[in-house]
Amino acid sequence: MFESTLERDFLTLLEFDPAVEGFEVQPVTIQWFDESDKQRTYTPDVLAHFYNPSRRTTLYEIKYRSELAERWPELKPKFRAAQRYARSQGWRFKIITEKEVRADRLKNAKFLLPFVKKGPASEADMDLLDDAINALKQSTPKGLLEHIYRDEWNRARLLPTLWYLIGTRQIEMDLDRPINMDSELRGLNS
Repeated sequence: MFESTLERDFLTLLEFDPAVEGFEVQPVTIQWFDESDKQRTYTPDVLAHFYNPSRRTTLYEIKYRSELAERWPELKPKFRAAQRYARSQGWRFKIITEKEVRADRLKNAKFLLPFVKKGPASEADMDLLDDAINALKQSTPKGLLEHIYRDEWNRARLLPTLWYLIGTRQIEMDLDRPINMDSELRGLNS
């Protein structure tokens, strides 16, 4: 499904992004002609579709910066062909590097996605956490759990549901910063 760990990590970000409706890996093969009029083919890495119609479908190529620098003369004509093809489809073409992928959001996505996939322990726990964060308006994971329960066992029991609520964006947290027990939280109604 992916050709490099960088591509795998980018797919994790797409899977974690609530704005992404869906994505396809190696979705199209583009035919183009080089400077000697020889027919060539190029297959970009990912095509992503978004829920918001104002955000255009995007065709992505994922490359390490060092590879772009080393192979730019060879890659540039392929990317131009992809740009033309994307434009003809009403899409956009974008090159993504490790600078955009390997950031705090990726670490947070890798941490939170297992909680999102597993789901909450109980609806009652979700309601308990949601009511508490909306009453407090703002807190931290540590502060929120301490507000609800005095004993550490019950706080520990609630923690997976809290991570689920953060991962599904039902409790707000800045996911572009490292997650810890002192990260700022806000309820959606705050």
